[in-house]
Amino acid sequence: MSVGYVLKEGFAGLGRARLAALTSMFSLFIAVLLIGVLFRMGYNAYEVTQMLNEQVEVEVFLDDMNSTDTQLMEGRLMENSGITGLTYISKDSAAQVFQQEFGTGGEAIAELDFLPASFRLSISEVYSVAQVDSLVQEINTYEGVNEVRFNMALLQMIESRTETLFIVGGAIGIFILLVAMILVFNTIRLTIYAKRDLIKAMKLVGATNAFIRRPFLVEGVLQGIIAGGVAAGVIYSLFHWAIPYFIPQIGVLSWPFGRWYYLISGVVVLAIFLGWWGSRWAARKFIKDMGVSS
Repeated sequence: MSVGYVLKEGFAGLGRARLAALTSMFSLFIAVLLIGVLFRMGYNAYEVTQMLNEQVEVEVFLDDMNSTDTQLMEGRLMENSGITGLTYISKDSAAQVFQQEFGTGGEAIAELDFLPASFRLSISEVYSVAQVDSLVQEINTYEGVNEVRFNMALLQMIESRTETLFIVGGAIGIFILLVAMILVFNTIRLTIYAKRDLIKAMKLVGATNAFIRRPFLVEGVLQGIIAGGVAAGVIYSLFHWAIPYFIPQIGVLSWPFGRWYYLISGVVVLAIFLGWWGSRWAARKFIKDMGVSS
């Protein structure tokens, strides 16, 4: 097989159905651009969700107990895998916090010595609302625990909004990918149709199925490279310069996995894959329909 011939025919295929090829590349460009933007937004939404989860604390108020019992309680709490850290707040510290939050008027109330000692627990970010609630119910049964408080409504809202975001974003992403593949499929189909007589002649002189298909695969890959490269440049410019210029707060949000090139590379690879798969799909189907066995 001549590599030069395959590459030459692959490039030439872009010119045989120019309008269809441009439409396909534009569609691929829009598709991977939207997927890249959705992924970046989804990743940042996930980061914000994790940050909010870390800020949700469970507060365990204690009955009066001596230092030994307090240490035993601390050890028992830390045995729970869902608790990543805790802070002990003594009765004196609780009174100081109360005065700081309520100002001068809170001194007289704080001196009544009614505030109990407590532990503030940091919960694992991977814990769901149901797991946190189960953990709270368990801690409530510990001897020496007076009351356990945590903002369940906030956790439920965060979990619900996150699930909705990922479901909607995933559905949109799948739809976009399918549309892009169908457009590549149609473009390669038009190219195959334009070469139908040549394909039949090649088959008659002994050309293999793989040899006939390869130029069309190259054409699909080329469409992916062009569309992915342009989309990658737009995404980088959009999130690195354009959006931070108008909304500076966006500039503090990190790129997925901490580096810009992971997302950019992913966009290009995705575009190439879509171009290759769409062209492979069309080549196998329509070459077979022409009487050329696949």
